[in-house]
Amino acid sequence: MVAAPASLDKLCINSIRMLAVDAVNKSKSGHPGLPMGCAPMGYTLWDKFLNHNPKNPKWFNRDRFVLSAGHGCMLLYALLHLTGYESVTIEDIKQFRQWGARTPGHPETFETPGVEVTAGPLGAGISNAVGLAIAESHLAAKFNKPDFSLVDHFTYVIMGDGCNQEGVASEACSLAGHLKLGKLIALYDDNHITIDGKTDVSFTEDVLKRYESYGWHVQHVSDGNTDVDAIAKAIQQAKEVTDKPSIIKITTTIGYGSPNKSDTAGVHGAPLGEEEAELTRQALGWSYGPFEVPQEAYDQLRQAIDKGAKSEAVWNELLESYRSKYPDESIEFERMLRGELPSNWDQSLPSYTPEDKGLATRKHSQICLGALGPNLPELIGGSADLTHSNYTDIQGETGSFQAESPEKRYLHFGVREHAMAAILNGIAYHGSGLIPYGGTFLVFADYMRGSMRLSALSELGVIYVLTHDSIGVGEDGPTHQPIETIPSLRAMPNMLVFRPGDGNETSGAYKLAIQNRTRPSALCLSRQGMPNQENSSIEKVSFGGYVLEDCEGTPELILIGTGSELYLCVDAAKELTKQGRKVRVVSMPCVELFEEQSSSYKEEVLPSDVRKRIVVEAAETFGWHKYIGLDGDSITMSGFGASAPGGTCMEKFGFTLENVLNTANNLLT
Repeated sequence: MVAAPASLDKLCINSIRMLAVDAVNKSKSGHPGLPMGCAPMGYTLWDKFLNHNPKNPKWFNRDRFVLSAGHGCMLLYALLHLTGYESVTIEDIKQFRQWGARTPGHPETFETPGVEVTAGPLGAGISNAVGLAIAESHLAAKFNKPDFSLVDHFTYVIMGDGCNQEGVASEACSLAGHLKLGKLIALYDDNHITIDGKTDVSFTEDVLKRYESYGWHVQHVSDGNTDVDAIAKAIQQAKEVTDKPSIIKITTTIGYGSPNKSDTAGVHGAPLGEEEAELTRQALGWSYGPFEVPQEAYDQLRQAIDKGAKSEAVWNELLESYRSKYPDESIEFERMLRGELPSNWDQSLPSYTPEDKGLATRKHSQICLGALGPNLPELIGGSADLTHSNYTDIQGETGSFQAESPEKRYLHFGVREHAMAAILNGIAYHGSGLIPYGGTFLVFADYMRGSMRLSALSELGVIYVLTHDSIGVGEDGPTHQPIETIPSLRAMPNMLVFRPGDGNETSGAYKLAIQNRTRPSALCLSRQGMPNQENSSIEKVSFGGYVLEDCEGTPELILIGTGSELYLCVDAAKELTKQGRKVRVVSMPCVELFEEQSSSYKEEVLPSDVRKRIVVEAAETFGWHKYIGLDGDSITMSGFGASAPGGTCMEKFGFTLENVLNTANNLLT
C-alpha cells in the first residue's frame, strides 16, 4: 500500500462528496448525507485495499464490496466512475435516478456492472455479505491446495445505523461470528442520524459490544471525517485477523462539509439545494463546478485499472498452473464459474408409478436431494433449524459447514429464517456457480419475504424448500398452517412456485429449479403422503399445467388440482365417470410456467368453451379466479386453520372426496 499525499487524499475524497451533492441536486431526490460522510472510508478502502479490475467487473477473484446502506448509492457510483468502470460515466452520474439510467436510486446488480448486490432494504446487504463470505470460504476449502491459493478474496461492507437496527443483520452477523468468517470486514458508518433524527431517540446500545459477543473482532476510528491513516490502519489490522469477522466503527458526520445541514436528519434523504451546495463548496475549499472532477483525482483513483489488470493477469497465470497440476479440480472449478451444470446431473432423479408407495412430497424432496448430491457438487444449503422436518439433508453426506470444516456443504442456519434467505442470496450473488437452497416451514416464508423478493428482483436462482404447506400440518394449528402464503408467493414476479402432487412432480420441480439459474423457486411440499399418479412425469412439470386424466370427447367439467389435493381430483373424476360424466383432471404444479406457455397450448388444456371448472387446493382462493371464471367453483380456504390432527383438518375444511363430488354435481346440475 503506497500512501498518497494528504492533499491528494483530500482532493479525491472531496471529488466523491461533490459528485454526490451535484447528482442528488440535479435529480432533486436522493441521499447525499451518507456519501459526504463516508467518502473518506470509501476512498481509503477502494484506493488502498480493494482488489478489483474496473475493466472486468466479473473477474472471479476480486474482492467483493457491498454498500449495505444502499440509499447512499452515490458513494458507490462515484467510486465506480472515479476508478474507471465503464458502466458509470459522468453522464450516468448526471442521470442519477432517471429513467433508463445505470445509476438507479438504490444499487441494482442487473443495472450496473460493478454492483455486487442489490441493496436498499436495510440489513439485507450485510446479510448478503455473510453469504458472499461463506461462498469464498467454501470454495477456498474445496479448491485451494497448499501451493495454490486459487480462491482468495475479501468481502468488504459499508453499513449504517439502520442496518444495525434491522433484525436480519443481527441474525446474519450472529451466524458469521459463529462460523469465524475471517475474510468478512464491515465498516460501520457511525453517524448517529436516521430519518427521525438523532439515533438516541430509539437506539442507544453499544453496537461494538454486541458484535464482540457475536465473536467479531471490533475496532473504533473516532475521526472518520478526515483521518485516512487511522481508517487504513484499522482495515489493515482487520485483514490480519483471520479467525473472526471484523467490524470497524467509524464515527463520521453525516453531510460533512455542509455548513447548515451536516449532522442533521435533513441531509439524510433530501438534496442540499443550490445555495447550500455553494456554501459546501466554499467550506471544503472546492473551486470546481458541478460534476467537475480534477484530473489529479482521476489520475490517482484510476490507477485501479492497471493494478486490477495486473492482479487478474497474475491470477490467470496461477489458474493456468493449477490446470496443469490439478486438472480434475480445475475442470470442475472452471465449469462452475461458467455456470454450466455437469453432464447427466439429473440422471438419478427418481420417477414413480402408482405401485410405488405414496410419500409426503417433503420426503420425495429429500430423496431428490440425495439423488442430486453426488452429481451436483455445487449444490449447497441447509435448513433454519428444521433439518429433520424439512428433510433438507443430503443423504450420504456427513458433517456440516463449520469454521473447522468449510469444505462441507450443509449449512445449519439456526432459527434465523430471514438471515437464511439473505445469505442464500449472497451465495448466489457470488457468481461462482454455487446453487444455494434453504428449508423451513412454508408459513415462515413471511419471515423471509423481503429477501425472497430480492431473489426474484435480482434474478437469483435460489431454491426455497418450504414444507408443511397446508392445514395438513395438523396439530400445530393456525399459527403454522399457511393459508394465503402460496397465493402471495405466486403474486411475486419472476418467482417460480411449485406445488407438486406426487413423486414425479417433485422430481420435475427440482429439475426445473436447478435449471433456472435466473429465477428463484419455492418448492411447497406436504407433510402428509399422497399416491403417485399414473400419468404424471418429470417432463410434464415444465408445462406448469397439463392434462393428467381425460375423457372421450369434450369434457363437461375440468377439475384443477395441486399438491396433496391432486389425488382428490383424480378419485372424484373416476367416480363421476362412473356416473356418465365427462371429466378432465388438470394438474397445475406451477402456475407461472403454465402462464408462459403458448395460447394454443393453454387453450388445449383449459378449453375456453368448458366453463364449468373446480379448483381444489388447501390454500386461499386468490389468483384462481382467472381459471375458475364466472361459472366455476373452488374448494379452497377462506379463513385460518385449526389445531387438530391433519386428517381431521382436511375433513372439516372440506378437502374430501365426498365434498369434491357434491361440488361437482351441484355445478353440473
